[in-house]
Parts: sequence; C-alpha cells; structure tokens
Amino acid sequence: MLMSVAIALKPTGLDVKEASSGEDALAKVQAGLKPRMILTDLNMGGMSGIDLVKAVRGLPGMGFTPIVLLTTESQEDMRQMAKSAGATGWLVKPFDADKLVALVRKLVP
Repeated sequence: MLMSVAIALKPTGLDVKEASSGEDALAKVQAGLKPRMILTDLNMGGMSGIDLVKAVRGLPGMGFTPIVLLTTESQEDMRQMAKSAGATGWLVKPFDADKLVALVRKLVP
C-alpha cells in the first residue's frame, strides 16, 4: 500500500515521507517532522489510524494539519469515529490515484 500511495503522489512533487507503522509515524512527528498532511491507514498492526490521529492532534502545532484515513471500511459509524478523533478526511481503498492526488492538492496548496 505504501508503494501505491508513493507512486500515486509522485506527480504532485511533494516530498513524501513513509512510516512503517502508526508508532513509527508518531515517533517521526514527535522527533520534529512537520508534515503538511498525514495519510494513514485505519487498520494497522499495533496503533490504529484513529489512535494515530488522536495522538498527533495532541501534539503542539499539529491541530490543523490535514489527516486523511485510507481504509476498506465504508461504514458511517467508523467515519464518525475518525471525524471525532480529528481526521480531516476519509478515502476508501482501493483508492483511485486521480482522486487521491486531487484530495492532496486540495488539502496541501
């Protein structure tokens, strides 16, 4: 999935940083990485995407960073849970590369 996302986002010219897990992503942000946007899977081993959203939102300066969840889940209750945690958006997998790029361009001017 990481490779698919990186390939889809290459045309944007953005500097894409990857993390192997939610814990890895959180550690990178805690260590000083200031992403313009975070794209995470909902279901990961260990920390879930919703847990990552909550943790990132609790960090200084990360209150308004767009965070989008990628998931196979399409249930409304899961979307509401993500929104309540602070997620900006939701994209159902398998994702359309053009839609992902359009979303990124909208959220990262």
